[in-house]
Amino acid sequence: MLDINGVLVSLDLVERFFCCDLDKCLGQCCIEGDAGAPVTEAERATLERVLPDVWDLLLPRAQEEITRNGVAYLDPEGELVTQIIDGRNCVFTCYEPGGLCSCALEKAHREGRIPWCKPISCYLYPARVKHIGDGDVVNYDRWKICRAAETLGRARGIRVYEFLEQPLVRRFGREWYDEFAATCRLYLAAYHPEA
Repeated sequence: MLDINGVLVSLDLVERFFCCDLDKCLGQCCIEGDAGAPVTEAERATLERVLPDVWDLLLPRAQEEITRNGVAYLDPEGELVTQIIDGRNCVFTCYEPGGLCSCALEKAHREGRIPWCKPISCYLYPARVKHIGDGDVVNYDRWKICRAAETLGRARGIRVYEFLEQPLVRRFGREWYDEFAATCRLYLAAYHPEA
């Protein structure tokens, strides 16, 4: 683990490679799993605020679920997560031609409809942040559906920390990220000089 200003970061973010390969995975991280995406109370409020701007992008079943139960719920562990439909789809999942799953929030952001991209837990994936004691711990969540992303990242020479620059900046700030990236480069030079 690296300690960057009180944030503990797994060495997997430094050593491993990653670059989403949507042509191969088809965005399965939006539909796999047994719960929705973790969100904060502030993010739930933001989801509710931007909902009218993304409503037309949502699946009809998602619209029904949100109308009945809201945008988020407490999962069995007591964590606030986005609603899901059909036991798998996040309510903000939409489908593109060819079966590609995408995020209605991210799509609306790219189209300039909303200023906010998506919940930080989604934006940071494949990293997961847990608050433990007085600080945060950042781990790399290896998942079989992301094997193609690891392969593409290795082929392009993109490390997890590089792939996640923008979400890490959003979560921890530019100054924190710049120190983290500099530490990563020093670590790689010392322990993986062949890289």
